[in-house]
Amino acid sequence: MLDTAPVHACRGSSACTRGIDVHVEPAFIPDKSDPTARRYIFGYRIRVSNGTRSGVQLLSRRWLIVDAHGRTDVVEGAGVIGQQPVIGPGERFEYESFCPLSTPWGTMEGHYRLSRLGSDEHFEARIERFYLVAPPADSGEPAAGPGRRLDQPA
Repeated sequence: MLDTAPVHACRGSSACTRGIDVHVEPAFIPDKSDPTARRYIFGYRIRVSNGTRSGVQLLSRRWLIVDAHGRTDVVEGAGVIGQQPVIGPGERFEYESFCPLSTPWGTMEGHYRLSRLGSDEHFEARIERFYLVAPPADSGEPAAGPGRRLDQPA
């Protein structure tokens, strides 16, 4: 269910599952968006940190994307950005990607499927819900407050 609490800017998230920290920083990308065509592009930067004593490999991802009208989209696939990275003990993996929406705000959440190296253990590391919010515009859609551009410091 879509969280109805007002959010006036992009808001990231952090979660820790079995020693794997997942931190997300989203941002509205105005240069790639066209509100008159109901095209809102949001970038996000993700950092996956391994706080355990053994390496892990990120095998797959599953996203639940919800727009301002409550429409949902599930995106699943192998790895991230074409990779299935191995993250050693105390190491981290960072990447950037994007999400197009037809509304000026929405949410994303999900999980990564990981395997622990040297064992047959597989588990899911949660990606807490984060908020994608565009600045207000005359789009006819419910507006939320200003978002932070990806190229601006946090």
